[in-house]
This record gives sequence, C-alpha cells and structure tokens, in this order.
Amino acid sequence: MIILGLNAFHGDSSAALVRDGVLVAAAEEERFRRVKHWAGFPSQAIAYCLRQGGLQLDDVQHIAVNQDSRVNLLRKIGYLVSHPPELGLVLDRLRNRRSREKVPELLAKAFSGRRFAGAFHNIEHHLAHLSSAFHVSPFERAVVVSIDGFGDFSSAAWGVGSGRDICAERRVHFPHSLGIFYQGLTQYLGFPHYGDEYKVMGLAPYGKPVYMDAMRKIVRLVPDGSFALDLIYFIHHRTRVPYQWTDGSPEMGDLYDVAALENLLGPRRKPDDPLEDRHRDIARSVQAMYEEAFFHLIQNAQRTYGLTDLALAGGCAMNSVANGKVRRVTPFRRVYVQAAAGDAGGAIGAAFAVWHKLGGERSFVMDHAYWGPEFGPGDIAGLVSGHRAEIAQAGCTVQELSDESALCRLTASAIAEGRVVGWFQGRMEWGPRALGNRSILCDPRRGDMKAILNAKIKRRESFRPFAPSVLEEAVADWFEEDDAVPFMMQVFQIREAKRSLIPAVTHVDGSGRLQTVSRRTNPRYHRLIEAFRDLTNVPMVLNTSFNENEPVVCTPQEALDCFLRTRMDMLVMGETVFSRQNEGKVLRQDAYSHLGEAV
Repeated sequence: MIILGLNAFHGDSSAALVRDGVLVAAAEEERFRRVKHWAGFPSQAIAYCLRQGGLQLDDVQHIAVNQDSRVNLLRKIGYLVSHPPELGLVLDRLRNRRSREKVPELLAKAFSGRRFAGAFHNIEHHLAHLSSAFHVSPFERAVVVSIDGFGDFSSAAWGVGSGRDICAERRVHFPHSLGIFYQGLTQYLGFPHYGDEYKVMGLAPYGKPVYMDAMRKIVRLVPDGSFALDLIYFIHHRTRVPYQWTDGSPEMGDLYDVAALENLLGPRRKPDDPLEDRHRDIARSVQAMYEEAFFHLIQNAQRTYGLTDLALAGGCAMNSVANGKVRRVTPFRRVYVQAAAGDAGGAIGAAFAVWHKLGGERSFVMDHAYWGPEFGPGDIAGLVSGHRAEIAQAGCTVQELSDESALCRLTASAIAEGRVVGWFQGRMEWGPRALGNRSILCDPRRGDMKAILNAKIKRRESFRPFAPSVLEEAVADWFEEDDAVPFMMQVFQIREAKRSLIPAVTHVDGSGRLQTVSRRTNPRYHRLIEAFRDLTNVPMVLNTSFNENEPVVCTPQEALDCFLRTRMDMLVMGETVFSRQNEGKVLRQDAYSHLGEAV
C-alpha cells in the first residue's frame, strides 16, 4: 500500500511517502523553493518523494492531508453564534478551506494533467500530530500529547496511544492556545516572523522571571490539566489577523491586543530596537509560563493514565528547553519527539494515521532523520567540472579522499585547528535541524566561535546558542541526563565541571541542545566525531545548519554556492574536499592554553 501524506496551505508545507507502513521519503517544500517555512501546495516535495520511491502519481493509492474541517463542527457553530467574529475572519477561513479542497486540481497541474485515481483522506490536525510522534516511536503504549497554535479548532489534544490506536480524550479548543500565547509574546518582543519563537527561547536564559504575576494573568491553569487565556490580551478570536499561507513565506499579523499588553508589560519592542534587560526578563517569564502550563498538562496526563513513556508533537513540542526537563520534573522516564514535530510532521502523521486506519500493523521506528534527497559522486564531480574557474578564483583547492578514515581525520584536524567546515553527506535531514548531513561544523572548545560563525557565515543574533553533536556513548560523561536525543529536540544541562571545556556550545545557563550521534544511523558522522575526540579528548563538535539566512542547503550546487559566498574555510562534500587557501588558520597555537591538561 502506497500512501502520500501532505501538510499543505500552511507554514512548513511538506510531503511524505509511506509504503506498506514504512517511511520511504519526507521533505519540506522550503528546501526546493528556497523560501524559509514555505507555505502552499508542496508540489516539489511530492515530486521528490515519488522519485525517491520510483513511483508515478498513478501508483499512489491514498493521499492523506493533515486537516479535516468537519471535526468539532458543532463546537465551531456554537462559538460563532455566541461570539460572532468580523466577516473578514470568516472569509479567510473559508478561503483556506477552499484551497485545501483544490488538491486534486493542483496535483493534475503539477504532474502534467495526470489525475489521481486513489482515495483522499482528511485527517484531523491533532490526530496527525499525535500519529507523527507515537506511530513512529519505539513505544507500544504511551501518553500522547499535541500542543500548537491551532488546527481544526483545537490547540491541544492528549490521551493514550496503544499499538495501532490513538485515543485523544482531552482537548483545548479555540480560542485558547499556548502556541498563540508564545507567538503573540514573541511578536510583542520584536520578533515578527513566522517561527521566531526559538529566538525568545534562546534569549530567555539571559533574563529573570520577574514578570510571572503578569504572565499568570495572561494564562490561567485549569485543574483538569488544561489552560485558558485571558482573551483581553489577544485579538485572534475577534478580528481579522492578516496572514499569508499561499505560495510563499508565511506571514501573520499581530495576535495580541497592543493596548492591553502594553498596559500590563510596558511598551512593546520594535524589531530594530536594542534589547534591554526588561525584554530579557519578559522572555524568561514567557518561557517559564509556558513551562508551567506544559508541565501542568503532562503531569495531569501522567497521573490519569499512569504511563511513563511520552510522545510529544505539535509546534510547541519544538520547545526543546521544556522537553529536556520532562524527566527531571515528572514521572515520565522516556520522551520521544520526532524530527519535524511542528506542522511539517503532519505529513508523516496523516500518512501513518491512514495506514493504521486501514488495518496496517506497526513495523517502523524513526530513529534517524535522513529522509531527504541524496547526491552521488557523479553529481559532485559534474559540479566541480563545471565550476573550476570559480573555485580557483576563490582561492580554493579540490582533492578527493576515498579512504573514509583519512577523510574524517583530515576534517577533524581542520575543525581542531579552528576552521569552519561545511559537511555535506548522504540524504538531507527531515525537519528543521541539521543533524550531520547538511551541517557546518566547528570546534566546541573555542570561546569565540559564536562570534567567528556570526562574522563568517550566520549573521544572526548574538544571544542564540549553537548546539553540540555528541557521540551517544559519551553523553553521560558530559551531560547531567543520559538519553538518546537523535533529533536535537531536548536541552540538557552540561555537567558543571565540563562547561569551561566546551564554551562554544554551553549556553549562558549551562545547558546545551544536544544531538546524540549513533554509529548505526550515521556511521560517517560518528567516525568524524571519533576522530575529533582522538585529537582533543572532546567527543563532540559544534553543529549548526548549513545555510546563510536561507533554508538549509539541499543540493551540491547550493552547498558550493554557500561555501563560496561566505568565509567558510573548508567544504567536505561526499569524498570531495574544497579548501580555501587564502583564509589561513584562524587559531593561534596558545588559544586553548587556559583549558589545561583536561583537553
């Protein structure tokens, strides 16, 4: 049975292909369109999934979309009757629904008039989220929780997953939403773009939670484990919020009531305003309030169901800081958050929900994120041949190293010398994190590496941390928690005695958003980190996404373009090594003298 799952007409549009209950391919449309969080119909992601599966559209038997406007219908009608919104808000919702109903026509347009002859399935938004976590997890039975902005008139759903079945007994309905709370306060703090919540999460450790009284006025915890917003601080439920979900970058207007929120917290920050201590304290308070509500919900669910495994999904499950605290503050012992926990993951969830609805058994566990396009030696050789003059003009040399051990030793040595290395290998990652196949790698021991990366390539806010990729067998020695975190979806505290040894990946609060690297799922990346450990006694590298204010690179051409237009020192693409000769080593021999013999 072949099922194509889609997240369409929303941010992070995506497609996933499932054959007989096993994931074959998955990718976000942004990687092909080169527009961050691209919203619309994911035609290019669909085309990739079909190519990867060796299929034509005619071969697909089922298409599943992670939205079903028929669910919660009576509740929607009741709310509209008792709280009539502006006409524009209703018309926007109707336009979005009509867009989703055009999927057959859009498929025909994208695939030269071919008509899809199989069955369409609309999967309720939060059921798709829950399926995207539980049905690909290693758990046979677990508490399942989905929390986000909104989808199909709900902002949260939770219950139990058991075998093939998911029973979401509890929900929080429109207009109350933790996702709207976090996004609205993110906008208030001067970060207006879709997906900017991670900036607030990164800023929060620099502040103090001195605004908690105000936060508890905005969000109220309900004894049954749910939560409610004080709606005087928001406008999403009563007026038309401008948004753009079609064929481009997703955009959304302010969700909060300016006068009410400024009366509570003071003047909002404009995007170009300097960051002050007040903004840092508000960010810390926003994160703390989110955690209060999040733990209130999952602890109630744990008491209700008595299980110690937890599968998390939804946009709020991207809050890796909260995720990393679950085992510390609750009875849950295992936590699973798949690589694309937000709306992109709904493509996988919709597909697996259909597979199990039609009687399919569970046989697949997602233990890695490498589901995107792959390029072979011929692709890279053709790229080099076609760009020799440009490569030479940039002062670069090219060499081939077919011996993997030598390749990893050379790369590890360059990283240990302070060079910034692009690492392009195998299949592209699914989800927002670079996990060792489309990564920029650096030395975590350098205290100035954040500044170097921002100057050479990333050009992002200085308060945002960089992450470590660590050998999974070394986690317990370096972190206060010991668990598999293959998707970089949890933040752990770094052991206090180790923090000074790896300042480039230690956040201001002593934490690190780690990725555990397994020899089984990514042997070349594991071997590279082993080579770095052999040189330095540090079993990790700094890992950030291979991009420059754009989506993560997908193709060899995009990787080479990014390398040439930035000041990256080396690019390792498959077995081909590009080295920039005119940069010189950026490391003095005594740069690590303050670390002593431990390194």
